[in-house]
Amino acid sequence: MFGSMGITELVLILFIVLIIFGAGKLPQLGEGLGKAIKGFKKSVHEADAIELEAQQAQVQQQPGAPPAPDAVPSAQAAPPPGTPAPPPAAAAEPPKV
Repeated sequence: MFGSMGITELVLILFIVLIIFGAGKLPQLGEGLGKAIKGFKKSVHEADAIELEAQQAQVQQQPGAPPAPDAVPSAQAAPPPGTPAPPPAAAAEPPKV
């Protein structure tokens, strides 16, 4: 990346940055640059994880594909919020008289 740049070019760039921003602002500038790079790396890794989840969802939707081990069967799934709870099931045995 910096193959064609020598030490004098780097010193000249550092000197210009020092003149523009001043000595007091350099730590803040470095901190902001570091946070920006860290955020970029984090978003790249999250994008990879989202793509992986999408691929797994496509595999699960294919007919004949085995269900994922972490998937909850639909009979045990909780109802969506805001829906009333179903009434309790009646006993299988008739009442004894």
